Amino acid sequence: MDDGRLRPARMDEAAALEDLMREASMIWDDHREDLLAHPDAIEVPRADLRAGRVRVHEVDGTVTGFATVLPLPDGTAELDALFVRPALMRHGIGARLVEDAVRAARAAGAPLLVVTANPRAEAFYARCGFRTVGEAPTRFGPAIRMYRDLAPL
Repeated sequence: MDDGRLRPARMDEAAALEDLMREASMIWDDHREDLLAHPDAIEVPRADLRAGRVRVHEVDGTVTGFATVLPLPDGTAELDALFVRPALMRHGIGARLVEDAVRAARAAGAPLLVVTANPRAEAFYARCGFRTVGEAPTRFGPAIRMYRDLAPL
């Protein structure tokens, strides 16, 4: 499907990105009640937008997904957010956003890209080259901690 393009997110897209994040987060029952009870959990930090850490995928001017890559104090990078419109999941958008995140992390000199993933997404990240290293606590329960080695090919 993917005939879209990748670009930096704009500040004026923050609310729309949060709507997309909410839509994608609500498709599973696992944390729906938690998210409804804590709407503050759905947020795209404005500082990340200003810093150019949020990248969007769009098709014909419509944002179809986004990802955020953060630098970590130890020099690694974290894929802090990856969301795709539910109707467009399994069409290559998420994988394309992951590869864009890998390029950004490599360009920043990070040796690893880490992600704390919903257990439902573990197989997706494994297909994208991530390896599971264990569990990680989150606000709404345990998640899967994974990493991808960014050594040059």
